[in-house]
Amino acid sequence: MLISYLPQHFRIISRGTSEGISPYFILLGTTSATSAFANILLLPQSRQDVACCKELETFHCVAGLLGIAQLGVQWICFTFIFVLFLVFFRYNPAHDPDSEELAEEEDQPRWQTALLVASLTLLHGLAVIVITGILSTLAKDHLATWANVLGVMAALLAAVQYVPQIWMTYHLKHVGSLSIPMMCIQTPGGFLFAASLFARLGLAGWSSWGIFVLTATMQGLLLYLAIYYEIQYRNGLVKAPIESLPPSHLHANGFDDDIPGRYTSHPEHYAHSPDHLQTILDRQDSDAAAETTPLLKPGGIGDPHRNFDTNRG
Repeated sequence: MLISYLPQHFRIISRGTSEGISPYFILLGTTSATSAFANILLLPQSRQDVACCKELETFHCVAGLLGIAQLGVQWICFTFIFVLFLVFFRYNPAHDPDSEELAEEEDQPRWQTALLVASLTLLHGLAVIVITGILSTLAKDHLATWANVLGVMAALLAAVQYVPQIWMTYHLKHVGSLSIPMMCIQTPGGFLFAASLFARLGLAGWSSWGIFVLTATMQGLLLYLAIYYEIQYRNGLVKAPIESLPPSHLHANGFDDDIPGRYTSHPEHYAHSPDHLQTILDRQDSDAAAETTPLLKPGGIGDPHRNFDTNRG
């Protein structure tokens, strides 16, 4: 499970952007993983397994806690994707003329959406911690009921988790920062895990293995779309996704220290490629040609046409 998430982490970091990943996919996935992890921690069987570690050998203790460790690793890995999504979220720096196409792209989520996703995710996690703490202190008899509620919540969230991502990938017609290798590992893994549960529980355990069949099927559909659009892109049948730009450092005064001014002395410090440097130089030449106040031009000494006679009527 850990290895399956690493390609996704690497892809977001290497591209320097989380473009192409649905914020609602991140919201549903993180809250589902949180609920599932809290569910297994609160189940009576899990608490019994933890207590038995005091009497069992290390090997048997670790084997008994593998289920908890599995969901714990899943929660950590998906939470890290949530963090990377926010860190590398593109906030549409409208002050950069080279990013105007990006700012006008209606398919890209706005920063308000990213803020909403972060707030709801943190509120969900805080609510789970607070309610669990209160029940553990004042009403331990209700912990099993609360664990079942968390389990149902995790299943429902996981059932619809891939819907917004499938829609976004279909709408964008490219994978963006979504990792195909991650899905290639997780999709067959989901079916195998569902098969193992079916072998243990039979048809009577449909509520346990059915959710894994559903999520693996939806992830398989997303994988099909991702591979299809990747092939289309490599064959030149669809436009390439917008590659990442250097991160923008927007200040409170509205200026951006990554964007050169009209007459910046060292534009090469701002360029991230030779083509970008040439674009900056061309823009400066154009601005200088259109300048109406010669004092502002490089080497300007003032407006020679201005009348400085203070005795004018």
